[in-house]
Amino acid sequence: MRAELNLAAADLGAESGRVIYGHFANDRLSIEEVHRFRNQSVFLNKYLYWDFLNLFHNITEGLRKLALNISELQGVAVDTWGVDYGLLDSLGHLLANPVSYRDHRTDNILPAVFDRVDEQEFYRRTGIQVMPINTSCQLTALLNENPKQLDAAEDLLFMPALFSYFLSGVMANDTTIASTSQLYDPKARDWAFDLAESLGLPARLFKPAVAPGTVLGGLTAFVDGLFADAKVIAVGGHDTASAVAAVPTEQEDFIYISCGTWSLVGTELREPILTEEARTLNFSNEVGVEDTIRFLKNVMGLWLLQECRRSWARAGKEYDYSDLMAEGTKAEAWRTLLNPDDQLFLNPTDMPTAIAEYAKRTGQPVPETVGQFVRCIVESLALKYWWVIERIQELTGVDYDCIHIVGGGTQNEFLMQLTADVTGQTVVAGPIEATAIGNILMQAKALGSLSDLAHLRQVVRNSFDVKKYQPKDLPQEIKEIKRRFEELNR
Repeated sequence: MRAELNLAAADLGAESGRVIYGHFANDRLSIEEVHRFRNQSVFLNKYLYWDFLNLFHNITEGLRKLALNISELQGVAVDTWGVDYGLLDSLGHLLANPVSYRDHRTDNILPAVFDRVDEQEFYRRTGIQVMPINTSCQLTALLNENPKQLDAAEDLLFMPALFSYFLSGVMANDTTIASTSQLYDPKARDWAFDLAESLGLPARLFKPAVAPGTVLGGLTAFVDGLFADAKVIAVGGHDTASAVAAVPTEQEDFIYISCGTWSLVGTELREPILTEEARTLNFSNEVGVEDTIRFLKNVMGLWLLQECRRSWARAGKEYDYSDLMAEGTKAEAWRTLLNPDDQLFLNPTDMPTAIAEYAKRTGQPVPETVGQFVRCIVESLALKYWWVIERIQELTGVDYDCIHIVGGGTQNEFLMQLTADVTGQTVVAGPIEATAIGNILMQAKALGSLSDLAHLRQVVRNSFDVKKYQPKDLPQEIKEIKRRFEELNR
């Protein structure tokens, strides 16, 4: 165990990626962004792909930049979004660029999936909410459209494991990313091979998954010998798992929201909740670090705002996020409400048009100004957080009094305050870089410098500031507003 560690996190989200340098010493962590790059999916012929080669190049470019400033690196680890994967042949060659979960090949796939596996049995075994983006659905679509690719595949690696393999030469999915697939049993802590077989998927693809904090091997991607002693480490490869690890709580029972392109709203448990009520409410039981369960619901998140901003930019109107929030705060409150998880918003051609269509369909005023669009998105997200937290309290029997929000969305003060107001709970916002922090500190644990999850979270509290938002009084008609919102969620 070293007194000091130099560690690097490659943290990839759906919109961008970063290489973050972390220096750990004396139970404190300092971090610095070394390299930031865009994650741009590419539509080619029929499918929407991730540009894996460019992303891998940027990870290695970030490490090269880091080598200009430090001479030793002890560890590097990768975290990404969930469900997406790459297939490799028997020689370890990548068969094709990974397809994005936002590709339309799975739009109508659920009936085909549930023709082969009973929906209730699927949940009882995997505890994962029904979403057409799930790996089980993607592989079913692949089997229907390109079975020869599956025939040629020897291994399936989820995105963080795919990057780690090309950095280290070692193939291994970690349990946090495997559990997002809807093909992993969180109670048995193993693949649900019988479900995969029922879907017609070859068992050979699903090799044993490793625990977060497993040292995979040396950093072999650099033939020029940079960082020759660095280890590639499997951490919470699913970015939400790394983010939840870095929640700066001292409580055993807490609510977290990992707030970014997606919003993951949940709590941390020791055992999954696999009841019929949890299935009906469409909650997920994903594996966390240190044998925890992330009991959560995926909410579409700031994707709606990001896509509106992108649409307005195409029309020649550039806004930064502070400008958008300023416009939103001036707009009329509670005018138009959305269910952020409506299928219409998953990957529309134009998000403002989709929101307008939704408003018309639900008999609400159509947003007309930028501020009205922003306000309806932010208010609807805060209401969705309230709705999910209410369901979590029902399912766990725990009354929570504090919400920890981590990730880039914590910079949106309008959303943070509205969440406190709508839920009536204190919001503790931060750290912003929770995903990279959780990634780096799980590396430190793997290398023997942290004892357990409580120790890890103590380091987060030692090292990073948070901001608290206290709930303010809402208008008397808030009960009617919540009733309107619940109608949209039926």
